[in-house]
Amino acid sequence: MTTIDRTDTATPTERRTRLGDAAVGLARRNFVNLTRLPSAFLPALIMPIVQAVAFSGTFFAIIQIPGFPTDRSINWYMPLAVLMGCGFAGVGLGFATIRDVEGGFHDRLRLTPAPRMSLIVGPMLTATFRAVLATTMVVLVGFLFGARLTHGALGLVPLYVAGLGMAVIGAGWALGLAFVFRDMRGAAIMQLTLFVALFLTEAQTPAFVIEGWLDAVVRVNPFNNILRLARMGWLDPAMTWDDAWGGIVAIMGLSAATIVFARRSLNGLSNR
Repeated sequence: MTTIDRTDTATPTERRTRLGDAAVGLARRNFVNLTRLPSAFLPALIMPIVQAVAFSGTFFAIIQIPGFPTDRSINWYMPLAVLMGCGFAGVGLGFATIRDVEGGFHDRLRLTPAPRMSLIVGPMLTATFRAVLATTMVVLVGFLFGARLTHGALGLVPLYVAGLGMAVIGAGWALGLAFVFRDMRGAAIMQLTLFVALFLTEAQTPAFVIEGWLDAVVRVNPFNNILRLARMGWLDPAMTWDDAWGGIVAIMGLSAATIVFARRSLNGLSNR
């Protein structure tokens, strides 16, 4: 009987090259799909814009709270909208992956010699592109509605870092769920968990006015640190490393956890 040797004899450099080429190819395919089916992405782009405008208008009196860190409600709610939009930019790749799994295209991808990790890295590249686009659009609209940076252009850096981090976290989580459920049953969980994670933070009001069980949740919710990072350039207190490091650690930890979850779920899908 003839056996097939599937041992990968490629060098580490060759493996990285193959991973990069395959990931870029998958990201390019997703970009093309955006132009062919813009309706799959436009809601995720419009939603954070509407959220920023609606929240800042409806709750404009929040700035009257003694000690509130800004005199503009849009400065408080716009970073939240950015994180929501970037998170859903990642979740949208989970929806696309479910369609590929249901249609059989994902099975054909797994039969190719491309590294399996490219099936995760490729969608994440697309998610970061979507996140940059969503963040930029929300910021531009925010400026039109009165948002102002309190520390100059440097204040945009933590917002974009937080947004890109949320995109990676959302994509990793959504991909893992897509590989586990393999159909649209996972779609509702992707969206619901993202909403819950972000709104169980200082999303609506500062921590010093939150009481009861929500106060305890906010103190341990890592997404609250990411939200604080996103808001750094828009609030009156000076930007300091003490306010930034918690968000950066949260992004790194949650990104690693969701990528591992996605990879293990992909391995489980391959074994079925």
